Amino acid sequence: MDSEVSVLLQCTAWGGLLEPQVQVELSARFNRRTEPALERHIEEVWIERVNREPWLFNGAKFRLHSYSITSTSLTCMDGAGDKRDSPSCIHEEEEGLQKTAGSADHGRSNVLTHQINEINKVVHEQHNDTDLISYKQRAGYLRPAHTPSLGIGPPSGRSKTETQPCLQGDVSEGEAPTPILTLRLGLTCYRDFLGTNWSQRSEELRQRGEAEFGDPLALLAQPLGVGGVLCTSDRKVVLIRRSQKVAEARGLLDIPGGHPEPKAVCEGLAGVTEDKIRVEMLQQRQEAVVRELFSSVSAEIRDEVNVPLRSLGEPMLMGIALNHTSAGRPSAEFYISCSLTSAEVQELYWKGGVEAHESTDIVFLREKFCDLQEVLQLDQHSPLWSELCPSAKGAVLLYQLMLSNQQDRSNQSQISLASLLDTISSQRSPCSPPRVLNVQFPTPQKWAPCSQEKKLQPR
Repeated sequence: MDSEVSVLLQCTAWGGLLEPQVQVELSARFNRRTEPALERHIEEVWIERVNREPWLFNGAKFRLHSYSITSTSLTCMDGAGDKRDSPSCIHEEEEGLQKTAGSADHGRSNVLTHQINEINKVVHEQHNDTDLISYKQRAGYLRPAHTPSLGIGPPSGRSKTETQPCLQGDVSEGEAPTPILTLRLGLTCYRDFLGTNWSQRSEELRQRGEAEFGDPLALLAQPLGVGGVLCTSDRKVVLIRRSQKVAEARGLLDIPGGHPEPKAVCEGLAGVTEDKIRVEMLQQRQEAVVRELFSSVSAEIRDEVNVPLRSLGEPMLMGIALNHTSAGRPSAEFYISCSLTSAEVQELYWKGGVEAHESTDIVFLREKFCDLQEVLQLDQHSPLWSELCPSAKGAVLLYQLMLSNQQDRSNQSQISLASLLDTISSQRSPCSPPRVLNVQFPTPQKWAPCSQEKKLQPR
């Protein structure tokens, strides 16, 4: 594993999460801890940096404190395969805390391993996803979403729910649980990031945070970024070469990305300038915060690559990666399809977008890299890997997991179909006439009302 990056959260067990499957909890409790000496240090770092690079500017950002995952299902199965007593079960995963970072972090590894194991317990792949979704669409319980497959095979046909994470309608028994991700967010800013995560004192701040607050990230800004793995219609992944005038990873290859902006959520509030934004203003606009999280990655693609929004599919959250060159800064990584070819995207890029100054070139991963085996072989031993900045590496790791999981589901479907055909064939005599196989869906049952999710208290 590359020491520059790691995966904090992966949503690949569900094939990624769409906007209705994500919610936020905002509180000042999730802000960075402050103390006078540190605030003076941050101000000194900022003044020195702006004097050297006058094009830099400050701005409010969301701070990721922690997360939790819940999974709701009609019927929940225990290890023996028996239904639990409750007609509607809620699985609540251990909350994810950004408490440590680095390859030597055994504690984080245990937490992540536990979370992945628990996720795998509640995600049952015992049904044919395509058939089930097709049935639910015909019944009117889902609306189609334009989410093509991740560079392999035919479109996956995934759908998203209307507005409620829990469906109130008929579904097939044994359906996989509906995952809901809750991100706990505070506020920070770019200036604080440069003075903490990007500071030469970041390791000292981590040690102080652990000693004084029991949290090594308590004194760090931890702004939540976003990045997009953009795949063209001819199955090429878009990379851009970062300018020499950006604050970090200069000259390296990156995916389009940036940050969700609190100021975008506060647009329309009279007299609220960016430096006046407070968590309390955002607490009544939590749906708008989620919308900004998903729409911001599309906006970054539009501004950096000059691809119009109408050419982009719905962002699918693959997970959250950590950049250890900046003390474990988190970034939400998305997969986004594009209806344009790589040639069309290249032509638009060279016409220049709003943020054309942030990059100097556009590069496409050759089509063979979008083949599953080639993508899985793209790691720190590949020459291309050394050209990727940490944020791009994190996105590639999650993209690999998405492809691998999709291939596993595809293989499982093929195996199930082959087994079914073998069974049918074995039941026929050589002289018997062809038989029509009548497939009957299980009797639909109603969803029970969704229980209120219990909010976890931060540690």
